[in-house]
Amino acid sequence: MKTKILQMLRQQGEGTYRSGQELCRQLGVSRTAVWKYIKQLKEEGYVIEAVQNKGYCLLSAPDILSKSEVESVLPTRWVGHPVYYYDEIDSTNTQAKRLGEEMEGKEGHGAVVVADKQSDGRGRRGRGWESPHGKGVFFTILLKPEVEPSNASMLTLVMALAAAKGIEKASGLKTAVKWPNDIVIHGKKVVGILTEMSAQIDYVNYIVIGTGINVHYREFPEELAHKATSLDLELERQGLEPMVSRAALLGAVLEAFEHYYGVFMETQDLSMLAEEYNACLINCGRKVRVLDPLGEYEGKALGIEARGQLMVERGKEVVAVSSGEVSVRGIYGYV
Repeated sequence: MKTKILQMLRQQGEGTYRSGQELCRQLGVSRTAVWKYIKQLKEEGYVIEAVQNKGYCLLSAPDILSKSEVESVLPTRWVGHPVYYYDEIDSTNTQAKRLGEEMEGKEGHGAVVVADKQSDGRGRRGRGWESPHGKGVFFTILLKPEVEPSNASMLTLVMALAAAKGIEKASGLKTAVKWPNDIVIHGKKVVGILTEMSAQIDYVNYIVIGTGINVHYREFPEELAHKATSLDLELERQGLEPMVSRAALLGAVLEAFEHYYGVFMETQDLSMLAEEYNACLINCGRKVRVLDPLGEYEGKALGIEARGQLMVERGKEVVAVSSGEVSVRGIYGYV
């Protein structure tokens, strides 16, 4: 009910009022019930003005990631329906996998697990991802697509493109992608993505794509300070007010993912997204160092091909680099 009230107040537009009578009629509840939910919203930090004979007006919203707040700003058709919100959880990926195991068939496809804090957040190769209260956006999308297991890893790059575009829409900051799935601003990482899959030889049971976005972080551990940043720090760097709503940011990223996922599913590869991805690729056209367990080498990154492999010009040959145990760095640093 709180979600519906927030949606209706937001639909009115800034500075306009929605009458209590209209809220009652559309929601099918009493005036006392509407007043009770308005009171709860005020207690959560929403500034709602009530004027006799005019109704209610939403003046401002707190930067919170409650289920009602996220659902009230979600512009998607199927991604994030439903939202599972947790004030604190071990890992959104872990919980999404639990849901994937519990739900039969296509049930749960598009569900999003969101947490304000993760006690056991993880990045690639088992690295920890610091996830304190009120600092970032930590979420996982549960998917049950009809794709070949060999095609599933490409969805990580789909998520990277969506995260980059969603951040630009919500914050106005210019982003770039560091192959395959790190989002960077001014050469520092602001987003991490971890994709995991449960599959049989020829069938995908489910895929979970976890994403962590640094929003309100003010500082980082010494070992990360040279390569990590946050949206607030980058906005301040440009002399702008750090006013990013985490719920609106999440909505923008999910909306972008829904679009790019649809494009991906038309061909089950990145052939229709490669050009847009390469336009965002910070490595493209630059010399890079490929950290291959079989031996490091340097070359010029040419961009990705249809399956998401990074094409690297190495002397007179062009090598297709696959993600996984291979990393790519800039010649002089992280990018």
